[in-house]
Amino acid sequence: QLQLVESGGGLVQPGGSLRLSCVAYGRTLDSYTIGWFRQAPGKEREGVSCISASGLSTNFADSVKVRFTISRDNAKNTVYLQMSSLNPEDTAVYYCAANFTVTPHRVCALRSKDYDYWGQGTQVTVSS
Repeated sequence: QLQLVESGGGLVQPGGSLRLSCVAYGRTLDSYTIGWFRQAPGKEREGVSCISASGLSTNFADSVKVRFTISRDNAKNTVYLQMSSLNPEDTAVYYCAANFTVTPHRVCALRSKDYDYWGQGTQVTVSS
């Protein structure tokens, strides 16, 4: 059974940066597409970014393009979400999710229904 654990959230001032980590246990990540999602109070969960199993393909929501980057280190079974130029609208609980795939180069999608495994989330608060 694959388990995902997020970390790296916290309180940051507007304009600041954070790096979130998603560590996988129980399975190696090299056969999984990984997505990052977030949910703010009173709002629906939205896709933020994803990375293919091979790491060669990434996707970003328009709201975070240029500001966020995603990367993976399969040797460490970890996926990272580097967030910069944060603003209060980025405040949310951030979740990583995984989907098993037999096509490691396939472009990933930011649809939550495509992902079978979810972490417990990490809170990101952007405030002065």
